[in-house]
Amino acid sequence: MTIDHIALIGFGEVGQIIGRDLPATGVSDLAAWDIKFPETDSAPSRALKKSDVRGAQSAPDAAAGADLIICAVTAEQALSAAKAAAPGLKNGAFYLDMNSTSPTVKKEAAHLIEEAGGRFVEAAVISPFPPKRLAAPILLGGPHGAAFLDAGAPLGFTGATFFSEEVGKASAAKMCRSVMIQGMEALLMEALLTARRCGVEETVIDSLSDLFPGPDWRALARYMISRSLIHGARRAEEMREAACTVEEAGIAPWMSEGAARRQDWAAHFTGAVNQADLNDMLDTILSALEFPEETALK
Repeated sequence: MTIDHIALIGFGEVGQIIGRDLPATGVSDLAAWDIKFPETDSAPSRALKKSDVRGAQSAPDAAAGADLIICAVTAEQALSAAKAAAPGLKNGAFYLDMNSTSPTVKKEAAHLIEEAGGRFVEAAVISPFPPKRLAAPILLGGPHGAAFLDAGAPLGFTGATFFSEEVGKASAAKMCRSVMIQGMEALLMEALLTARRCGVEETVIDSLSDLFPGPDWRALARYMISRSLIHGARRAEEMREAACTVEEAGIAPWMSEGAARRQDWAAHFTGAVNQADLNDMLDTILSALEFPEETALK
């Protein structure tokens, strides 16, 4: 199947990257829809004005006639996006769901798309999307995953692999990975803020380097904390989906739920990301907090 017309549902960070990269593969008919497009000063609206992507009037308008619909929205909007796009799907169109959601949500989205005549493809991105962008490692799932693997390679999806014909398996792998990665971000933020408050941060970092040699723990901690500061709200949504995945497996999701709360909390301190030094970043966050009494051990 030749893919000539592509629609993007969601024009955030991932959607914008895809919108910039697809034209380089020869795609000339590219439309996009984002629920924030009606807000003329929103980040997606500003990005659209600087792009060569056609802005659609709605999700069905973007999807109409498309051979491939790529959905990259926040976790909470994944089902709403599938419902919105479904009326515009042409028969046999691929619907690539790149959203970070639980297996149950993937299955519900798949049902909506298949009922509308589309071909649902589960896509679990198992690394940061940048810097590899379209070539990032992606696990494809569902009965149409193998077909999309062939169709997607000329578009730049060279890091994709077929994972399972069962919808939900790829997302289960993604969510379990998120428990670790987003959980580490939350743990590092909580541990090092406390350590800095108590004046023992250097000892803690040195002990990490001794126990887990290899990474530059100061640089790694600053990077991972900065990701929470920038993307905390989105990561919190993903961690709530991870918690659902853990619970669906019959495990109490204590760590995932705690990480979601910490990621949500981190989103309130985005200004701290401008600090190049880890201690300065931690101090900026601490300076914004209110402490009833001096309880630190400094």
